[in-house]
Amino acid sequence: MKILVCVKAVPEPDDVIRFNGEFPEVHIGGATSLRMNRFDEFAVEEAVRIKAAHPSTSVDVVGVGPAGASKAVFRAVGMGADAGFHIKTDNYAASCDAAYVSACIARFAAPKSYDLVITGIMSEDMMQMATGPMLAERLRLPWATSVMIENIREEDNNGQSVYVERELEGGLREMRLIPLPALLTIQTGINEPRYPSVSNLLRARAAGLTTIAAGSLNILEKPTPIAGYALPEKTRQGRILDGTPMEKAIQLLTILRERDLLK
Repeated sequence: MKILVCVKAVPEPDDVIRFNGEFPEVHIGGATSLRMNRFDEFAVEEAVRIKAAHPSTSVDVVGVGPAGASKAVFRAVGMGADAGFHIKTDNYAASCDAAYVSACIARFAAPKSYDLVITGIMSEDMMQMATGPMLAERLRLPWATSVMIENIREEDNNGQSVYVERELEGGLREMRLIPLPALLTIQTGINEPRYPSVSNLLRARAAGLTTIAAGSLNILEKPTPIAGYALPEKTRQGRILDGTPMEKAIQLLTILRERDLLK
């Protein structure tokens, strides 16, 4: 089995958020320190556990981002992945565009015929939960998000499938049996991510990473530029209700009835 894990490198929020007057701006440059997105640690750990349960399995890791993003890929190899690939972009903003990132990874992964693609449920910076589903669509793979339990199963016809339980709203879970190849986005809590081992880190340093210039992939999509930052425009004046809880409740009820919001 061949597994691909997608990881992202993110900065510490305290290091990049600055206040310019009344509102914050995000400043990420070439000297900004990046680390592995914590949601992706669970994805890497799950892939390594599958590898331990199925000895013929190989695990590749790919990350999209600027030069500093290689740290996340190195860490994943240190956790037990076999090979790391860094799709290098000119700046950090490109790694924040789900459409662009999924296009880059799809172009990289398509010819390699992976049996299972795993991502974290979301990134700490954007929290869009979009890259995984977009990647699945580009690779034409069945997929499941927010996976809490996964189990690779052998089918009678020598094929393979993955049984998953995914988290839904209200504490519910959905159970699915998905044929491989497939894509899963992993929810936190599915496992306990391990620390990279010294031996694996030394192996990663000796072997190095395969670096691919994002421009060489001939992706038609372009990263969406950030025009600027601003506070939401205030369109109406707020009103604070005074008095006891009962008095406030009566005032609120009166307001709702005056505006025909409550009959």
